[in-house]
Amino acid sequence: MPDNANGHSESREAACRNAGFSTKAIRIGQEPDSATGATIVPIYQTATFTMDEVGVTKGYDYSRSGNPTRRALEQQLAQMEGAENCCTFASGMAAIFGACSVLRAGDHLIATKDIYGGTFRLFSDVLPQYGINVTYVDMTDLAAIEAQIRPETRMLWIETPTNPLLTLIDIVAVSKLAHAHDILVGVDNTFCSPYFQRPLELGADIVAHSTTKYINGHSDVIGGAVMAKDAAVHAKIAFHQNAVGAIPGVQDTFLTLRGAKTLALRMERHAQNAQAIATWLTQQADVSDVYYPGLKDHPQYELACSQMSGFGGIVSFRIRGEQTRALEIAKQTRLFNLATSLGGVESLICSPFTMTHGPVPVETKESMGITLSLLRLSVGIEDIADLIEDLDKAFTATRKSGSSSNGVVAKSAALT
Repeated sequence: MPDNANGHSESREAACRNAGFSTKAIRIGQEPDSATGATIVPIYQTATFTMDEVGVTKGYDYSRSGNPTRRALEQQLAQMEGAENCCTFASGMAAIFGACSVLRAGDHLIATKDIYGGTFRLFSDVLPQYGINVTYVDMTDLAAIEAQIRPETRMLWIETPTNPLLTLIDIVAVSKLAHAHDILVGVDNTFCSPYFQRPLELGADIVAHSTTKYINGHSDVIGGAVMAKDAAVHAKIAFHQNAVGAIPGVQDTFLTLRGAKTLALRMERHAQNAQAIATWLTQQADVSDVYYPGLKDHPQYELACSQMSGFGGIVSFRIRGEQTRALEIAKQTRLFNLATSLGGVESLICSPFTMTHGPVPVETKESMGITLSLLRLSVGIEDIADLIEDLDKAFTATRKSGSSSNGVVAKSAALT
């Protein structure tokens, strides 16, 4: 944004650099408008910018290459994630593709085995068209990662917690391994958001978000963002952003900028509600497995405590009985909307097997541990008693007569 006419812009920006998370989210990149004094960043709904003379601009010439509203969002997100720069994109998948733009034909990428279905599709069906080879590995096993490293390996792609089984990857350990081989590390940080996890501070080189999810937080925007630690890596991604043009529209940019201001408040409530629901689920005989890193008997609980400052709002679980019962439960809930996506203030329920991981071959899904009995909850910020009652009613409505859910504790979160 241009400096404010009263000369306070630079001092305000400097004051926020060392401020807390929410202060940065509300203040960075969001100075009063220099033309009108508007407190909120205006929506610069323009495709082009008029020049005073050839080659002389006020910092912008064409909105694909840069727009003041988008620039404010990029400054905001960069500071929230602990980066110097950020590139925003039209979707989370466009952002991940943008992160992969640092790769070239002949390069090799190693990715987390149990990964989001859309990312799997991009890595398996699109990147090979550009001559980029991909190998999937259980990234909880450092020896397994190292065994797959080749001379042409250029990037390790981490998803942590993974979607939908919430397996955690040790970002510090994987980054040390990768850097010993001069390999970049990229992390999809969508599930945690920068409020609960900052991969760049843990050793990663690139971090990506679907800003559609927690950063926007209101299920009314599609968007993505990529931040890189190294300026040269950022420059390559920024070149791709401009050359390919998969940028967010200015209205979506404005909504994301607004939504991100309350990220800290929302994430605290998401995590509080998710913890309560995960605990309740472990007490239900209807449930065989609960996947949530905030449970103390989760096999990676200690790792979660070391690299995350909160456990997030996603809970997955397996339901007992016929596998089709999970689909029946998903149709029975009333507060948990049956819908793809996550991270909004409203609670959602989905069947990963048929929805988020629909593009993944059945045998691959099964090897990931993604079956029809698995359900994923995006726990919203509604009243927790209402959410638990909603699930309880759905369990009861789909339970065969004679079974009971009282007094039995379910097994929790075995890794698959």
